[in-house]
Amino acid sequence: MNNRTNHWPRAIALIDMNAFFASVEQRDFPSLLGQPIAVTNGLRGSCVITSSYEARARGVRTGMHLRQARQLCPNLIQRPSRPEVYARASTNIMHAIHEICPDVEVFSVDEAFVDLTPCQQLYGSPEAAGHLLKQAVYRASGLLCSIGISGDKTTAKYAAKLNKPDGFTVIPPWEAKQRLQHVLVTELCGIGKNIGQFLEDHGVRFCGDMEKLPISVLARRFGNPGRRIWYMCQGQDPEPLHTSVAAPQSIGHGKVMAPNTRDREIILTFLQHMCSKVGARLRRHDFEARTFWFGLRTQHEWLGDKIRLPAFSSDHRPIYQLCQQRLKYIWQDEGIWQIQITALDPRPAAMQMDMFASAPEQLARDKQLHHAMDSINQRYGEFTLSPARLLNRSDMPNVIAPAWKPSGHRKTI
Repeated sequence: MNNRTNHWPRAIALIDMNAFFASVEQRDFPSLLGQPIAVTNGLRGSCVITSSYEARARGVRTGMHLRQARQLCPNLIQRPSRPEVYARASTNIMHAIHEICPDVEVFSVDEAFVDLTPCQQLYGSPEAAGHLLKQAVYRASGLLCSIGISGDKTTAKYAAKLNKPDGFTVIPPWEAKQRLQHVLVTELCGIGKNIGQFLEDHGVRFCGDMEKLPISVLARRFGNPGRRIWYMCQGQDPEPLHTSVAAPQSIGHGKVMAPNTRDREIILTFLQHMCSKVGARLRRHDFEARTFWFGLRTQHEWLGDKIRLPAFSSDHRPIYQLCQQRLKYIWQDEGIWQIQITALDPRPAAMQMDMFASAPEQLARDKQLHHAMDSINQRYGEFTLSPARLLNRSDMPNVIAPAWKPSGHRKTI
């Protein structure tokens, strides 16, 4: 093997867990091995979060309504999601990856990019490091994964999905452009239908067509992301790994309710539930906020408004009070499908005290009260202590947040 194939100027791996949630269920309940299963948000969940490969072979897909899934696969086994278990498994996996190669970007709860470039001196080649990563993931979780290795993030992610499940695909950087030549541009991560249509309108359907299109056309339409797309399609994605967790630009919670809900008391219960979750999450990560977005989703649109507290806070009570006041203005008895509360301007707590804030003594008492309540809820379960209205809250379980990270303030469910 010559030096060129043994040492790469840049080597990136993408680790992708195979049907992660469904695989965890099959790992923990051996009777499910080889069975078609669909994970839903609780036993009352009507939408497939993910499915096992046995179910996928029958056409069951993520986002599909459970009723349709059962038509395709009558012996489908429904499993209620267990987000705490999935988060714990993911954390173990990410820690195991870090022990092999320290430069890791956690892309999602079941995916991670790993920079193998500096590891080549230690392990000999990107392939050797990749095999070590695969073994480490299995030891940490008892689960199989698929790995793609190439010279850039986009090609590595494309490679990882080629031989699933339990795949191991290597596309050397000097082969990437040729390997992508006949691949549809919409097969690459980050190129959705709208961008794909723009490219097709300009004669680019396959990655190999991209070199005919001047990069300036994409730059004028999409700016820097457009320039990146031009390089992505030619196996030269310049995007670096983002190994640090950025501070959140928003912190929110939403919950789907029974379709066409018009009962004001039920809506208020869901509303207080979401306000309490946002407040608790702000406190857990030592944040506070002043501006919040309050939204109700009807069948066809969102009814929403911003509310603004007198001062930055992580107390759910004033958030809920303002939402109650705004409810009468934005809701005129339409049927509601979902409620969302989002803190729009979170900042680290304990900054300079607002001159219009409550008296210091009251703030100290509130802080002690919240600390005691949060401690009890963390030890004995969410909402062990809660407002009386929440005794009637929805029993739908939590889900893993899209921004989940195995460490830092975004480790949330």
